[in-house]
Order: sequence, then C-alpha cells, then structure tokens
Amino acid sequence: MAATGTKRAWKLQEFVAHSANVNCLALGPVSGRVMVTGGEDKKVNMWAVGKPNCIMSLSGHTTPVESVRFGISEELVAAGSQSGTIKIWDLEAAKIVRTLTGHKSSIKTLDFHPYGEFVVSGSLDTNIKLWDVRRKGCIFTYRGHTNCVNTVRFSPDGRWVGSAGEDGIMKLWDLTAGKIIHEFTNHQGPVTTVEFHPNEFLLATGSGDRTVKFWDLETMQLVGTTDREANGVRTISFHPEGNVLFSGGQDTLRVYGWEPVRSYDSYSMGWGKIGDMAISSNQLIGASYHQTNVSLYVVDLSRTNLSDNRQIPQESIPTPTPFTASGHRKSFVTDRPRTQCGHQGQTEQMKTEPNDDPSQDQGEEDSSEVAQIQNPADYKELFKPRHDLAPFPAPLEDPSSVSAAPVSRVSPSQPTAAPVSRVSPSQPTAAPVSRVATSQSAAAPTSRLPPSQPAVQPTPAVQPVSHPPVVTSSPPQPQSTVVPSDRDKPVGLDMNAFLPKQPQPIGSVHSSAVNNVQPGINESDVLGSIEKGHNSMCAAMNHRHKNLDVVRSIWTTGEIKTAVDSAINMNDLAIVVDLLNVLCLKPSMWSLDLCVMILPKVEELANSKYENYIHAGCQAIKLVMKSFSGLIKTNITAPPISGVDISREERYRKCKTCYESLLRTRSIVEQKQHLVGKLGSTFREIKLILAALDC
Repeated sequence: MAATGTKRAWKLQEFVAHSANVNCLALGPVSGRVMVTGGEDKKVNMWAVGKPNCIMSLSGHTTPVESVRFGISEELVAAGSQSGTIKIWDLEAAKIVRTLTGHKSSIKTLDFHPYGEFVVSGSLDTNIKLWDVRRKGCIFTYRGHTNCVNTVRFSPDGRWVGSAGEDGIMKLWDLTAGKIIHEFTNHQGPVTTVEFHPNEFLLATGSGDRTVKFWDLETMQLVGTTDREANGVRTISFHPEGNVLFSGGQDTLRVYGWEPVRSYDSYSMGWGKIGDMAISSNQLIGASYHQTNVSLYVVDLSRTNLSDNRQIPQESIPTPTPFTASGHRKSFVTDRPRTQCGHQGQTEQMKTEPNDDPSQDQGEEDSSEVAQIQNPADYKELFKPRHDLAPFPAPLEDPSSVSAAPVSRVSPSQPTAAPVSRVSPSQPTAAPVSRVATSQSAAAPTSRLPPSQPAVQPTPAVQPVSHPPVVTSSPPQPQSTVVPSDRDKPVGLDMNAFLPKQPQPIGSVHSSAVNNVQPGINESDVLGSIEKGHNSMCAAMNHRHKNLDVVRSIWTTGEIKTAVDSAINMNDLAIVVDLLNVLCLKPSMWSLDLCVMILPKVEELANSKYENYIHAGCQAIKLVMKSFSGLIKTNITAPPISGVDISREERYRKCKTCYESLLRTRSIVEQKQHLVGKLGSTFREIKLILAALDC
C-alpha cells in the first residue's frame, strides 16, 4: 500500500445544534471534548465533541441565550440571556445552582474564577459584575466602559479581571481594591477577545481592527502588535505551555510568537464565524456556528510550526523553556500568591459592596428550569473518572479544501439532536443516531471517556422530545424578508439566466416553445445581454461615486452639517449609510442639529430590506441614545418658564423633533423584534435602549 499523507487540519463534524439560530458556544477549557451552545430558542445544549447527539438540554431562560461558559472543572456551566439574567447549572447533578439578576441588558460575556465560587459578567449595559455563586449574589460592580462589554477574563491567580468592549479600551481591574489598575487604549476598533498568559505577566488582546496586541503587565507597556489580518480577530488562546498564541478569525487560524512579534504558521480553515478554541491531545479544536448549525474543526499541532525553525514532534516531552526574550518577566504562579483556600477568605480579599437587592440572588429552582438528559448513556460516561484522551485520527490528504466534506442541511424545525455531520445520502435525516464517517474519528473518546469507548453508541429509547413541543406550542415567528449582508450571491437573480440557452434538437419545437428558449441565439447576443446589465450597474456605481465625491469635498472643508444635509438631499439611502458608517466612528462630531437631520433617515433605514442598512441605522440610534437621551428627556419634561428664552425654545424644538422621531422608530422596532436570528436580536436590543425614553 502506497504511503499517503494525512491532513494538517480538517473538518470533524457539523450538526444542527438548536431549533433557532445559535448565538454563542464554549468548549471545555481542560479537555476540549465537551461543548455547550446557546441559542435563540432560549436553550443551552451540551454536546460531546465527535458525537452527533445532544447529551443534555437546559431550559429556564425566558429570552435568547447570548453567552455561555464552562467552569474550570467543566462541571458547572453559566449562561447569560438577553434580559440580563445569569443561570448557573451543575452538569453532574443535572440541576440549576443559581439564578442571578442585576444587569439591565444582554449578558455578552462570562468567566469563572480559577479557584473560588465566583463568576464575572460583562453586559450591553456597559457594567461588569462580580458574583458570589454560593451565597451573596453580586458582590461588586465595576463601572468605566462607555459601550458594550465584549469580553471578561480572570487572571490565572484570580486577583485581576481584564475587560474590553466596543469602546476599543481594555481595562485591568484589581479585585482586592475594587478599582481599575490600567487602561490599554492602542486598539483602533472594538476589542473582541482578551487572554492572560498561563504563567507570565503577559496579556493578549484581539480586536476588530484585525490585530493582536501583546501587553507587559509589569510595565503596562505594549510589547508588540501583529500585522493586520484579512478580517477582525474573533478569538485567541495561548498554548498551555505558553510558547505561542493562536488567533482565530473569519476562516483563518494564525500562530504567533512575541518579542519580537512574528507569525509562525497559518491555516485557511473555512470555519466562518469561529466561536471558541481549545487544545487537547496535541490538537487544537475549533468550534464555529452559522444560523442553526455548529461546526467543529481539528488542527494537528504536531505538524504545526510553533517556533521559527522547528516542529514539535507529537511524542516529544515538553521541557521548560523561557517564553520571552529576556526571561525575566514575573510569573503569576511564583510571584502572585493564590487566594486563600477558604471561600470566606476569598470573599474577604475582594472588594465588596452592599447588596440591597434581594432579587439578585435567586437560589430556588423554578418549574420551568429543567435539565433534560437526551442521551443517558453518554451522560453517565461523561462524569466517570477521566482517562487519557486519544487524539482524533487525521483523514487522508486529498486535493479538496479543509471544509470539503459534504454537509446535509437539515431544517431548523427538526429536533435539536438531529445530526447533520457526515450523513450518508441514503440515510434518513430524522434518524436519532447518524453514522459517522471514518474521518470523524468514530473511535475517539470524549471528555472523561475511556479510550476504548466508541464515538457513536446505540442510544436508549430516549427521544429528544423537548424541542418539537416547544416549536409547535410557540406562536408563529414572522419570517424575515431582509436581504442578509453576508450573502454569497446577488439576491433575486436566476444565475442560469446569464448562461447561453441551448438550442433544442429537431422535433422538440413544442418543448422549446414551452420553455421560451430561442433556438437561434448566438454568442454575440449572449455577450450583448450581459454587457447591457453590466453597463447599467456601472452607471449606478458611477452615480454613487460622484455623489460621495460631492459629500467628501464638502466634508473636507469642515462643514460637517452641510455635508450631511447634501447627502440627505440626494435621496439615496446608500449614501446615507456610507456617511453613517463614518460618523458612528467619530461620536465627537455629533450634535443636536445633526440628530435632527439624521433621525428621519434612520426611520427609513429601520424599515429597509437590507441588513447592512438596518445595522447602520441601529448603530446611529445607539450613539444618539448614549450621547443625547439625557438632554432630550430633560428638555421635553422641563416645566415651562416665564419670559422669553429664544435659545431654550429652539433647543426644545430640536429635542421634541428628535423625541418624536425616536418614538416612531421605536414603533418600527417593536413590530420587528420578533424576527428570528441576529436581526431580531438587534431589534430587541434597540427596544431595550429606546425604553430609556420612558424613564
């Protein structure tokens, strides 16, 4: 048998994870073989990596789940919802531990303390909260961000918390003092991910500006910045040995070193919206999601360059090596003592504040909070003593790409446990257990499973009956007619219409007439038809370019208000969207006059059929509400004064115009908040923001 190479990276599986769109996911930080997902269907589902069926489904949230996170031991899971509620589940006991409320808006990020029973959360309301899971609810609130908090992380010694968000600022908080230590402000876009080095006083941040930055936590100085990637950085992870950093972006994986910053290796993964990464058995596991589906990918680290000039053999024994050029940076383990072992001692070392809101701590289990075990056999195996985990076997190399494995698409209305991954064409999609292909590593065990455990077991007669009742009993969701911004082809076009029509053979005149095919069409006619559409598109784009050039020429003179007025008078929403995308990056340019001019157009954008138009309008609403809602409400509710105050009356008129426009926009948002998917989530967020108008 001729020797054939195996792939360095491959797609492991893909499956339908929820009956509605998936919003978030997390891999087990230690084993990398267990995963939880949260979705628009308000459920949290648990999976074993490499297996197609849902192990456990956690119900109880009343709004879509926006963030999930495993505890350090992988026995607890925290899930945050759009309403600002956090639920913490004990997976081994299959019950809820705590329900925590206190945030005023969607929970965007969560993290567990490395030693104690604490959780930190970041929210759309710009606040960060530290929670005592066992008894005290929220023990401290950290305020300072000016926009949504995208990510929070505890330091390895549990004494610091790093937070970052849409304001482009990464903040380092001291839990003992309850105050900020330092702000890192060098990013030019929203910071999406933060990770501490597992040993050293080193921090990495990834941003929408397409860079990763490394920070020295002794000097609080920038160590270095990577070159700009093709897309924004979505997730980063240090190797457990601390020698490299992995950066996951849209369809790409990069391996970085620092001091100096350089790229060791890169992969074109094709995984799309990567959500989380974990390292297990010398393999990197990447999990991504799109609509209702979740995909898992594997990268063989034994064949990945982890330094400038060498590859780490799979069987090699790691030896301690310096991680920095100087080798003198402090370590979290040796120079930062852990918190005390006792829970009370840990709490005393953290800054606390009075808890006057009893609703923050809801320890009683509600009847709607159910942990339904979908697969009892896998569930029992999951919590047995952990054995060594065998790596997933790599499939043979072929000319196709990493993601070349065909994927059968399953309707979102099917039960959650219905798999999509590697389903045989002859296999019915409704079967409770699908046969996994060889390249999916049928013999690879999941977390805490013995190596001999088969990847697909005959499941008992326990059907995932929880999902169909939910779908059938809920009111029908309005279908979105919005054109998605991430589409891969023009909307409403029959691509076959652009291909030459084939002449019909003699004797098939009737068929030709029925199909309206012109037998005498030639190549020049086809090219002429294509050029006609091309010329029309070029004319439209040239017209748009000229209009933007006019706006730019006025803008460069410093007449921002005049430039905006001219863009609005062009009656072209595309020009308005282009202008808003710039203005939303420069909040200091906004004024009350600008709000009066732009808000009527924002109403039109909210009603648009194009997703990117809607997002531009929603971003403008967020900025207006953040900067001017207080001014508008103050002037609208202020009592009348005696005498004549022309400037006050003019300000009142402008505020009233803005207020009425925002109310009209809110009515549009309320009509569309029930749409499924990210668009519905965006409308619900805007509804919560606009609720401040009633305060």
